[in-house]
Amino acid sequence: MLKFLFGAKSGMMKSESQRDTFERLVKELNEAVAALPQKPKVTVDLATGAIAFDRPDQFPDEALALPKPEAVAPAPGTKPADAPAKAPVAEVEKSKAA
Repeated sequence: MLKFLFGAKSGMMKSESQRDTFERLVKELNEAVAALPQKPKVTVDLATGAIAFDRPDQFPDEALALPKPEAVAPAPGTKPADAPAKAPVAEVEKSKAA
């Protein structure tokens, strides 16, 4: 029943070869990429052998994690907090004259 934990009758666990490890990792990676609705761009650096993925900013499951923030309308007669302040007319006319 627990042979996978304790190995065969010899008591030694079978170690995974490098080939088996590589094949398992490639299979898992291909399954993960296949499940994505938008496929990432894959880049391979031939000098180092590194593989890089251009991932989207947000994955579909992350989009469901947080609700979209609601826009709060400013009260009548007030300026929005992120609106740039306007320079007084006198300062604008001075800068044009200079």
